[in-house]
Amino acid sequence: MAEEQNAAEPLWRDLVGRRLRDLRRERGETLTETAGRAGISPQYLSEIERGVKEPSSEMIAAVLGALGTTLLDLTTSVAGDLQPLVAPAAVGGAYALALAA
Repeated sequence: MAEEQNAAEPLWRDLVGRRLRDLRRERGETLTETAGRAGISPQYLSEIERGVKEPSSEMIAAVLGALGTTLLDLTTSVAGDLQPLVAPAAVGGAYALALAA
C-alpha cells in the first residue's frame, strides 16, 4: 500500500517546473525573456519547466530572481500544490510535511 502511495507522489522537479512555468506565464513572458534575465538558455529553462532537468539551487535562484519572486514563495506554493496530492504523515497527533530541495 505504501509503495502505491509513493508511486503516485510527484517529483519535486516536476512541481517546481510547473510552478516556474505558471509564474512566467502569469507575467506574460516568453522563455527567451525570462531565460535572458536569469542568464540561462531558453532551452534549459524549458527543460526545467518540463521537469526534464533537476536544476541546482543557483539555477532556481536565478530563475526566481528573473521572475521577481523568492525561494520562500516558491517553496510555499509547491508545498501547497503537493499537500492535496499526498496524505500527510501523522506525527504526534499533528500533521507534518517535509520538503527537500
